Amino acid sequence: MSVKNAVGWVFYGGLVVTQMEFSAAQTVPEEIVVTSSGLEETIPMDLSRYGNRVEIITAAEIEQQGFVDIAQALQMLVPGLHVAPKNGAFDYFDASLQGSRNQEILWLIDGVRITNRLYNGTSPLDTIPSHMVDRIEILKGGQGIFYGTQSVGGVINVVTKSFQRHSDGAVAASINSNNGYVANGYYRTGTGLHQFVFYGSKDKSGGYKPYRSEDIQPSATDRYRGYKVNVVGAKYAFDLSERSRISLQYQRTENTLDFLTPFANRATFNEREEDIITAKYDLQFSESIGLYFKVYYHNWDTLYTRIHNVVGSGGTLTGAIRVRDDETYWGYEDYGMNAMLKLNLVEGFEYVLGLDHQNFSGEDDVWRIADQEERVDAAFAQIRTTESLFENTALAFGIRHNRASNVDSATVWNISGQHDSNKNLYVRASLGTSFRLPDAEMLFLNEYYDDDSDGVPDDQWFAIGNPNLKPEQSRNINLGIGGTAGKTSYELIGFKRKITDYIASYVPLVIAGVEGESFVNTGDEIEVEGMELITALSMGRGWSVNLSFTYTSAELNDSGIQLTEIPKTEGKFKLGYQPSGRPWGVALALNYVGDVNTRRAQTRGNYTVADVSAYYQLGSEWRHRVVLRVENVGDKVYTTRVDSGTRDVGGSYLYRSIGTGRTLHLGYSYQF
Repeated sequence: MSVKNAVGWVFYGGLVVTQMEFSAAQTVPEEIVVTSSGLEETIPMDLSRYGNRVEIITAAEIEQQGFVDIAQALQMLVPGLHVAPKNGAFDYFDASLQGSRNQEILWLIDGVRITNRLYNGTSPLDTIPSHMVDRIEILKGGQGIFYGTQSVGGVINVVTKSFQRHSDGAVAASINSNNGYVANGYYRTGTGLHQFVFYGSKDKSGGYKPYRSEDIQPSATDRYRGYKVNVVGAKYAFDLSERSRISLQYQRTENTLDFLTPFANRATFNEREEDIITAKYDLQFSESIGLYFKVYYHNWDTLYTRIHNVVGSGGTLTGAIRVRDDETYWGYEDYGMNAMLKLNLVEGFEYVLGLDHQNFSGEDDVWRIADQEERVDAAFAQIRTTESLFENTALAFGIRHNRASNVDSATVWNISGQHDSNKNLYVRASLGTSFRLPDAEMLFLNEYYDDDSDGVPDDQWFAIGNPNLKPEQSRNINLGIGGTAGKTSYELIGFKRKITDYIASYVPLVIAGVEGESFVNTGDEIEVEGMELITALSMGRGWSVNLSFTYTSAELNDSGIQLTEIPKTEGKFKLGYQPSGRPWGVALALNYVGDVNTRRAQTRGNYTVADVSAYYQLGSEWRHRVVLRVENVGDKVYTTRVDSGTRDVGGSYLYRSIGTGRTLHLGYSYQF
């Protein structure tokens, strides 16, 4: 589902009600009303009016198709976004948005960044179940003006259950054929000037075998990748007046996530605790002046345990174990503030001014990153035209200056716009720059042992960070033409991106005759260009079809070789049947992935995964719902990642992680 335009707003007890007209990637054009609490929540909708492509995945889509975690929903439903979960639900994954690298996507929960600043390439959705989602917003293209570092390819914002004035809630439970179950629920209510939201969930699975039989060594005695994910959250809002509100939010996650290898593994897992706290003040002085101010705190702590079986001569197990990590710590803290002022004081123009402060500290005792701190301060501004100046055209220009404590400053800009030729045809464009700060690994890694301080590494290999790195800079352009033709909506998008000050990872380095690796800005350039075609057809009688196709060329120095983990081609297809006035529906979703180069100079991809789902609602008001989903209905064996390991006998080898096989999910929910 995508946003075409955001039109109209009214005040109601401190709430802004934004009407959104959706098109292109949804089944049929329709009007949806989203209730938000102020300026921050309307940023994606505002950007969609000014030439930026925004996709929306709703809670209803996730629930009716029985998705367990967010990565699965993104994998099957979002055009232009490639997601490859390494070992199934609640695991790390590789992602690419319009040809971006994994580390060029910024991830948020309710506007708070959850991207791992220790390792930008570590996708952070292994702690987030789907049951808490109100909607997921996907902003495509460079979004550096409002979101800062890492939003080079786009931004993905997970919005949790929203406030509302009347009481409602739901409880749900499900089981799956991977020895797993889910239990979750939420409750929302309002009384007078107060509103509350509570939600919680528990996900557990014994897991599946994520490797091919020929890749599993006898020394790997734990062969099923499972997980335990527990989440609780609460929100509170107090309306100081009809135009001002204070809101508080807290979310805690406690997880145990298996981290398998197909060799030597007896038990390897991360025990993770994560806290997100936000406080926000929204004030609408008048229809011409609006303000929000937010402070946030994000804490992410992990204890890593790795126990290996000891292999004797001839590859036989000795019965002994080797504890390589015993609750070894790695984690970080991220806190800061955001403020934004929106002004409509001059007819024909709208102004947005903002400040952003981030303070990050983190350490890793597994991969030896010492406790370090980084601060980033930014100021940004955007000027926009309004309908009183151009009735059918919306234009915007923005600029942002970022000053970081550990690297050079960066200034980015963006100009964008959309013109509606008529109700059936529009064109839009976005042109600008973005940047990506180096992460803590690149700056502060210290796998360098010199216990006698003689300047010579004690080991035969080392890896160290480079505190003199500069941010990567990028220039990007997105062009789109779309509209409706009869019962079909469509958009054809072209995108191009050029990245300079490229940071090369693990570049050979020699110190005192010992070979090691580090990080360096090179003179290399990344060139990305491609296109997306997104269509939706309503065939009547409850039938709908969504189809998208993405082609991407992503090369280093125009080498002709595709960058790793970015598919050359990808397609998504959804066939849905929801007869009007009937309490049931069915859906078929397909994800085709073309060839993908991996980090190990191997090729994966060239597969199609299919999901089938159905739901049936019961009771006089359809409050009871049963959902059946068959994940990977064809039981396709497909590679999600290629890594290297050690054979019990015979040295190193390459092994392949494989996606989740055919899995049956059966769920029940009750809404009240």
